[in-house]
Amino acid sequence: QVQLVESGGGLVQAGGSLRLSCAASGSIFSIVTRGWYRQAPGKQRELVAVITSVGSKNYADSVKGRFTISRDNAGDTVYLQMNSLKPEDTAVYYCYLRQGNINYWGQGTQVTVSS
Repeated sequence: QVQLVESGGGLVQAGGSLRLSCAASGSIFSIVTRGWYRQAPGKQRELVAVITSVGSKNYADSVKGRFTISRDNAGDTVYLQMNSLKPEDTAVYYCYLRQGNINYWGQGTQVTVSS
């Protein structure tokens, strides 16, 4: 079993920055994909950014150049640095871990960007 705990959400003005963290614990092996998804009210959950076990990164077009995904050396904690935030970035952000064919999700953290 894997547990994911997110932190770092909050309220920020447009143009501001936030950093989300996601700490993983439990039965985690070396080959995993980590990432962040988000879901705005009335919309489907969408991919924001992922990082693979070898460090490859992919971003949604809407956040490229503004968001950066990274992880600590042990790989237990993944971060999402969000700069130049826009009101349309407002959503609940979910941490994600994929191990084999199993997906694990965090509880979600609210990010609200005011105009």
